[in-house]
Amino acid sequence: MNRDERVLRALVDAHGRTYAEEAGIRLRDTPQPLYRLLVLAHLLSARIRGSVAVATARALHEAGLRDPRRMSGADRRRRVDALGRGGYRRYDERTATQLGDAAALLTERWGGDLRRLREEAGGEVAVLRRLLQEFPGVGPTGADIFLREAQRVWPEVAPYLDRKALQGADRLGLPQDPDRLVKLAGGTEPAVLAAALVRAAVDRDVVRDCLDRAG
Repeated sequence: MNRDERVLRALVDAHGRTYAEEAGIRLRDTPQPLYRLLVLAHLLSARIRGSVAVATARALHEAGLRDPRRMSGADRRRRVDALGRGGYRRYDERTATQLGDAAALLTERWGGDLRRLREEAGGEVAVLRRLLQEFPGVGPTGADIFLREAQRVWPEVAPYLDRKALQGADRLGLPQDPDRLVKLAGGTEPAVLAAALVRAAVDRDVVRDCLDRAG
């Protein structure tokens, strides 16, 4: 096993957990888990700690706001309160409005089912990325987050290692080529690899830990 393989193995073994898993989302290609992932991607895309975004996604779920019908049908105060319980206070007012508007758009245009958005994209990842950005509050960063995680159940997306994941690879002294990284990672799922690399990009302690483990 060469140096790059050792580093990737250390990274995946210690930090290979998707953000969906951390938020308690059992990701499947069905409407509710995909919607919860969209909400998580929205929250993670803000300039706020990932742990706060994950806790807020859980809080929204616990408040019953787990599908677009419930999200759009809830009054704004209920959404704001759930965001606050998760610690998402800096952006709570704006985000509460965006979540309601995004849920309404999903319901009206795609019948509340992100699989229909996938069908509209016709297997084109660039089109998927563009359509996701039509949701209020989901810009390029949010679309990338969604696709990094959704590649677990939407195989046409894989391997999806975006700029943030490749930034993590750079900090670990690894190649910047997605196909090369997937090969070096052996049988690791691309979604798991992407999440682990992103954790290296956002947390220098993860980098130090992996390099120490790899020797």
